[in-house]
Amino acid sequence: MVAHRKSRSLTTTILFLLFAYICLIWLPLHQLGKRHHQHPQPPPLDSTFTSQTTIHLNSTVEKHPVPSYIPLPTSPTSIPRIQYDFPPESRPERKARLKKQKAVKQAFLHAWNGYKDHAWLHDEVSPQSGGYMDTFSGWGATLVDSLDALIIMGLDEELDLALEAIAHIDFTTTRSEDVNVFEITIRYMGGFLAAHDLSHGRHPVLLQKAQELGEMIYNAFDTPNRMPQMRWEWSKSAQGEGIEAGERTSLAEIGSLTLEFTRLSQLTGNPKYFDAVQRITAELKQGQSRTRLPGLWPVFIDAKSLNFGWSQFALGGGADSTYEYLPKQHILLGAQRDEYRLMYEAAMETIKSKFLFRAMTQAEDKRILFTLNAMGLMGGALHGVEYVQEHLKCFLGGMVGLASKVFNRTEDMWIARGLTDGCIWAYDSMPTGIMPEIMAVSPCEDMEKCPWDEGKWYEDVLGQAIHSRKYLEHAQDVVEREGLSPGVVGITDPAYNLRPEAIESIFIMYRISGDKSLQDVAWRMFQNIDRVTRTKYGHSAINDVRNPLPKLSDKMESFWLAETLKYFYLIFSDPELISLDEYVLSTEAHPFKRPS
Repeated sequence: MVAHRKSRSLTTTILFLLFAYICLIWLPLHQLGKRHHQHPQPPPLDSTFTSQTTIHLNSTVEKHPVPSYIPLPTSPTSIPRIQYDFPPESRPERKARLKKQKAVKQAFLHAWNGYKDHAWLHDEVSPQSGGYMDTFSGWGATLVDSLDALIIMGLDEELDLALEAIAHIDFTTTRSEDVNVFEITIRYMGGFLAAHDLSHGRHPVLLQKAQELGEMIYNAFDTPNRMPQMRWEWSKSAQGEGIEAGERTSLAEIGSLTLEFTRLSQLTGNPKYFDAVQRITAELKQGQSRTRLPGLWPVFIDAKSLNFGWSQFALGGGADSTYEYLPKQHILLGAQRDEYRLMYEAAMETIKSKFLFRAMTQAEDKRILFTLNAMGLMGGALHGVEYVQEHLKCFLGGMVGLASKVFNRTEDMWIARGLTDGCIWAYDSMPTGIMPEIMAVSPCEDMEKCPWDEGKWYEDVLGQAIHSRKYLEHAQDVVEREGLSPGVVGITDPAYNLRPEAIESIFIMYRISGDKSLQDVAWRMFQNIDRVTRTKYGHSAINDVRNPLPKLSDKMESFWLAETLKYFYLIFSDPELISLDEYVLSTEAHPFKRPS
């Protein structure tokens, strides 16, 4: 009897010790393992901001009210199918794809956690030093810009933290002297609206914040001609002073508000936001035939007097997204207004006849296409021509591909692929496998036949004919000193700023064509970028893509999470995730639900 009691006592002791071990040691360690990629609650908000600022933009009285609003179209019509009809994938294909998708998601979490732990509710984290920057009015640009990416990647706990934080953002005040209307619209408003659409309206705070921001930015349109002041002196508006549109306004900035403002009108039922951007469209349409290169607009316009007489023409920085938004606005409006198609077609004809060129490369089996820069026409011919390719121009392949489907312009699809292949070639031409910001290339004389000619390449490097061995050796020295790959004649800006435009076009062309080789290209690009740019607290822009160990600029703009990594993630996702037949993606890669 005593022995039995001792046995039962021993069993009880063992069970107690096992229970204590589970509760005190194993369970905490197990939970720690589960939380390996989850960082602690971000630091509290900086409460000193509002006390240091005396001006708030609350209720204002319009000085130049609109007599009546342009009505928002409400009866969408059918648009041709965009996406390729993908066949079912095999189990090995799915396994390989998901492995790559997981790697992209891990890179996203690495950068997101760096921001969350060191720059929460500031605009950007400094990915090398762990500091922060407030470059876009200090309202948490990276936080808001990344909202839809959190939803797309299924990061529900991170989304809950973000939703809790955005409720505290005060859009009535900022430390910034002026507000960049374009950047605020595409990063903040676009982020709120896309997250609202993707979450099917389950979080009212998203549309609420989009409306707050829309009401605030709408004051920038209160000018005599209703053209917005793009670098908006918000404190003047807050204090009842008048403002005017700028005399030197970037085309991209003033022409790339249509998607966000239209979607806000669609969701709220308030036509004034659509009215605001439709007035800009009317002026662009009227001015399109009155420029020095009819069909295209100059990089800068006088928005105050609505003068389109500037002479600089390009499709990259300063102009890009105005062209990009022509087919996309047509899609978002459900093909109910024809001017966006007509404007795109007029622009495309000028691009094809005067701006498109083939680069001379050793890849003779591919038509590597780019677009030039020019200063307009002189004596019937272009002058001030530069055969340069900017990373910012890499959106063109996707734009032309999308428009080819939407507008039934099948004859342009080879151009879409050639422009996309041009950016792929530019990436592969660099020692790091990453394209620089700006590079000059050797143009072909014939679009169809363009054999590799090393002598011509050297002449293009020097910008003059080679008449002697001395000139040839000089050209060879330049090539070696500047690290120029065959076909590249100069690198104006060797930096890489974590830009998304190349993977954007690769993603769109993959979804349009179903060409799986583009997934291989994307994976190669992602691995190279991640390897070269990864830092302790995220990923950093680099100073020179020719250097395998480049200097880091300690700069990570919000589009790294909102665009670049999102496109990498989506190209390795099931094609029905953010289908191009259900969503239209903004210039900041924010998916807006298409009207049905």
